[in-house]
Amino acid sequence: MKTMSRLNVFACLVGVAVFGPGAGTSQAQNPPPADHPAVTVKGQTYTPRSILARNMGTPEDQTTQFPPHKVVGNIYYVGTKTLSSFLIVTPAGNILLDSTYERNVRTIEKSVTDLGFKFSDVKILLGNHAHGDHQEGDALVKQLTGAQVIVMAEDVPALQAMKPGGKEHPIDKIVHDGEAVTLGGTTLVAHLTAGHTSGCTTWTTTAQEGGRTYNVVFSCSLRAPATLTPAIVGEMNRSFKLVRTLPCDVQVGDHPAQYNMHEKYAKLQKGGPNPFIDPAGCTVEADIQEAMFKAVLAEQPQAARP
Repeated sequence: MKTMSRLNVFACLVGVAVFGPGAGTSQAQNPPPADHPAVTVKGQTYTPRSILARNMGTPEDQTTQFPPHKVVGNIYYVGTKTLSSFLIVTPAGNILLDSTYERNVRTIEKSVTDLGFKFSDVKILLGNHAHGDHQEGDALVKQLTGAQVIVMAEDVPALQAMKPGGKEHPIDKIVHDGEAVTLGGTTLVAHLTAGHTSGCTTWTTTAQEGGRTYNVVFSCSLRAPATLTPAIVGEMNRSFKLVRTLPCDVQVGDHPAQYNMHEKYAKLQKGGPNPFIDPAGCTVEADIQEAMFKAVLAEQPQAARP
């Protein structure tokens, strides 16, 4: 279950409608919100509930290993069917981006091992944003690997409140917008793309493949909360503008559906050009979420607008 905060109340309210009674007692006590507004982007219609269901899938999807695979260069997918986790391999050890739920950590470890790497070689653990389905497993990863846990400053309070089984959330280093994390010749830059959470972080790096260098963007969710305050509206507007300025050849996200991973993986199995190298698709998710954001904002009381 996601850590309760103003930024994920909507997900919690909708959870019982999407995932059924097992989603949690606190969720079941609240009726799901009306599933509106609806927006159409590139011929496909989306609603708040359909986007959440698309991202999360079923409880089984959230915990079932997806075949681990190379995305591009030294970047590999090691997550589940609907919750992303990425391994960035370097000569000095590896970087793991997103531990997902604590119960998935052993699944991620298996994916790393299936690819021929050692889980103990994870030296740095990064996070995408402070929700349980992305960073709840940080303490267990730290316990198993000794990795340095690096987090965005604005998400520190939410992470400190995330204590699966009573475990304190490890925080070894805090970064701020625009700062870099480097290991073994690979550098990832943290971009604050707040709105979904206060410290929602889009990471960027480069990868080499076939004699070429590609710009890779690990997108943070741009899904706005159901209730928009002037502060959140300002964050979202800044984030939508920022992500469109990032050089991008390969875009991945904290949920595979945000970059059509399943479809691209199927193409990958058939051979041919790497389907994850897709500059034209880099802003599709931003287009969907900004359209929804604007539609939700239009339904909000005038006082909520900046």
